[in-house]
Amino acid sequence: MKVEPFRSPIFVKRATYIVQEITSLADAIDFLDEWPEDRRDLIHATALRVCYDAYDGRKPISAARDAFCDFAHRFGILEDPTSAMQWIAACKLADQKV
Repeated sequence: MKVEPFRSPIFVKRATYIVQEITSLADAIDFLDEWPEDRRDLIHATALRVCYDAYDGRKPISAARDAFCDFAHRFGILEDPTSAMQWIAACKLADQKV
């Protein structure tokens, strides 16, 4: 398995106010495996297959990242990295004040 991280993280909405950071192939596979079965389609299947191919060394990590981004974009869960990073920083700052 290739354990190197993605060149940059991908941020996806898990729920209305929950954003998840996908930093690696393992994160992407976990997210895709947890995707509700009734929402799975050809885009999901393709992204998952490309991620597993990258996991097995048959495709580059960048192909898996791109496939995951396409999947997230298709389902409208791709979050803008700048907004997500600002949100994460604000949450960390609030946690430090507690």
